[in-house]
Amino acid sequence: MARRARAASLVLANCATAAKNDALHRLADAIDAAHGPLLEANRLDLDAAAANGLGAAQVDRLALNPARLTKLAVSVREVALLPDPVGDTLEEWSRPNGLKIRKVRVPIGVIGIIYEARPNVTIDCAILCLKSGNACILRGGREIFNTNTALAALITAALAGAGLPADSVQLIPTTDRAALNTLLKLDAYIHCIIPRGGENLIRFVAENSTIPVIKHYTGVCFVYVDRAADPEIAVNVLVNAKVQRPGVCNAAEQLLVHIDVAETLLPSLARALEAKGVQLRCDARSAVILERSGIPRMIAQPSDFTAEFLDLILAVRVVDSLEEAIAVVNRDGSGHSDAIITADPVAARRFQAGVDSAVVFWNASTRFNDGFEFGFGAEIGISTDRLHARGPMGLPELCIHKFLVDGDGQVRG
Repeated sequence: MARRARAASLVLANCATAAKNDALHRLADAIDAAHGPLLEANRLDLDAAAANGLGAAQVDRLALNPARLTKLAVSVREVALLPDPVGDTLEEWSRPNGLKIRKVRVPIGVIGIIYEARPNVTIDCAILCLKSGNACILRGGREIFNTNTALAALITAALAGAGLPADSVQLIPTTDRAALNTLLKLDAYIHCIIPRGGENLIRFVAENSTIPVIKHYTGVCFVYVDRAADPEIAVNVLVNAKVQRPGVCNAAEQLLVHIDVAETLLPSLARALEAKGVQLRCDARSAVILERSGIPRMIAQPSDFTAEFLDLILAVRVVDSLEEAIAVVNRDGSGHSDAIITADPVAARRFQAGVDSAVVFWNASTRFNDGFEFGFGAEIGISTDRLHARGPMGLPELCIHKFLVDGDGQVRG
């Protein structure tokens, strides 16, 4: 499979944009036309998940419905409309000896994507790799195998219809761990690995791969409610960040509230969260405030303050200053998505500059750290690495560059 992917990547690297877009439009149409078979395949996976005792948030990550399938097709069409990054000139200059040098975008080559749960990853990764001229090998989790197989069949048909190599996108047809171990050692053919899933999976991949890995381990995302926060914005943003989809990596897991507004604002925040079924795990100061207001809460354990719950659970702390909030986020967060709620632009810019995360929001939900929401059409992952790519990875992040040098007979003395 890796050898075939490498051969396909050399074709894709020089493929016309129109052909790639043709394949994408065919895939979008196929998704729209295949709701029935796709939902049936997904039902098999959901039934198995229920039998295996997966929680509600975990099952939600697996689930497809007509609205999600429609959004999936929309994202495919949106990627087709995006500019093709391949061949873009990034820089150009001439040397005194007459050499003309251009730095141009080119595909990475072959990308292996290893992921769990969410079936949209199969489509997102396939379309972004295709549009950026990369071949990809997909290795999904056993819990979503039937859905992935059905989606991969649509991708293969779309490639064939557009006259592109069928090996441009391949799904490994087994969830056996031995196949993963083999994949991670194929550095002669595969140029990059992107794992998407839980921390255990990502650490396993990073520790066992001989291929460069782009990763994020966890999404320990903070919302800091500043002393100048607008109460209505604070409630709306926090509830959305925690509740809208609690089982995903950009959901809020940690709440910090400035001491100056904790007595007045924390109870209203807590009541709004409680109404949505969120369990609060509090430090001593926030617990006392909520106890006076008669709001249910638990005393947090130390491990709660660095936890990615992926559930309707939120850790709560009171801080004495903006600078303390920044220090806490940098110490206990994961560098993924963090937000400040404030009407003070100076405080907002200080927080955004001081927090060392891939994406830092001001008066907006952490749930917006997403390729689709950023206008990328989709994303292949959200990187918290510091080399090559950081944050949601769209088409440009799936390219590297090479130098094209034109001369007229120059030789080096």
